[in-house]
Amino acid sequence: MRATTTTLILAVAILIAPLVAEAQQAGKVYRIGLVFSASPVSEMVGPDPSHPHARAFVHGLRDRGYVEGRNLIIERRTGEGKVERYGEVVAELARLNVDVIAVATTQVALAAKQATSTIPIVCLCGNAVESGLVVSLARPGANITGVSNVPAPTLAGKRLELFKQAIPHLSRVALIYAPETGNQRDQFNEMTRAARALHITLLPVKAERPGDFPQAFAAIVRERVDGFMSADGGLNYSQRRQLVDFAAQSRLPAFYAQREFTDSGGLMSYGADLPDLYRTLAGYVDKILKGAKPADLPIEQPTRFELVINLKTAKALGLIIPPSVLLRADQVIE
Repeated sequence: MRATTTTLILAVAILIAPLVAEAQQAGKVYRIGLVFSASPVSEMVGPDPSHPHARAFVHGLRDRGYVEGRNLIIERRTGEGKVERYGEVVAELARLNVDVIAVATTQVALAAKQATSTIPIVCLCGNAVESGLVVSLARPGANITGVSNVPAPTLAGKRLELFKQAIPHLSRVALIYAPETGNQRDQFNEMTRAARALHITLLPVKAERPGDFPQAFAAIVRERVDGFMSADGGLNYSQRRQLVDFAAQSRLPAFYAQREFTDSGGLMSYGADLPDLYRTLAGYVDKILKGAKPADLPIEQPTRFELVINLKTAKALGLIIPPSVLLRADQVIE
């Protein structure tokens, strides 16, 4: 009788164990870190953040059942556009022992890699392999995975080519970029090669901190360029309103890496759908919280790129965009 009772108890224990584990999992509150390189935390907060990328990330988590205040805590941080701050920010998150750290650039990801070898890191990065962030895109290894925006440097030359096709008289173009950032340095090198082929003089203009932009704008005016371009990077993105306003005030055509610039009144943009990449990043967080190992999750690359042209801005600048270029646009804002 005692043996039979023991057998029944064991059987019941085996049957209810998964239910107990499921109940424990359902009651768990996850804590994740979200780090942007430059954009202020004020743009990252709430269920519908004003920052498009933070909003896409939060919505991506919500679509997968993660809701702040119920089963999720998001620790939001910013590097304030200061490279030396990245290490401090991710080290703080490591001390909080968050379940996952999500970061927005290669430099922040490298700082996170130095801060922890155990907490999973998901990142939107540039040249992940070349920078030493991961071993390979197919099998990243260690505690890092995410989405690679690796075409960014190679797209730089394409952007200049599209700029020239849209405005054939371009001969002097300024590039606002941060030379200390590897991905942006790669963009400048790629654009330099394209400029030679297009017979364009490319003028590098340095902006590595938010306070550098007034000086950068003064240099662009002083150099009497025909237009300027904004390198693909977190700092320029965080200053997009300032860049678009300067272009309008100086009556200069400008070309950007993300459509949010064009939506805000910029002339042209060409690049990956970044909000979609941040939704993908949220999917990686979900997989890791459910038990997947970052080392086994391949780093994805964008496959969709958008050319957006703002005809209202073109008209305000007195420009006529050739029909051949308009036909190639994914969206024309009128």
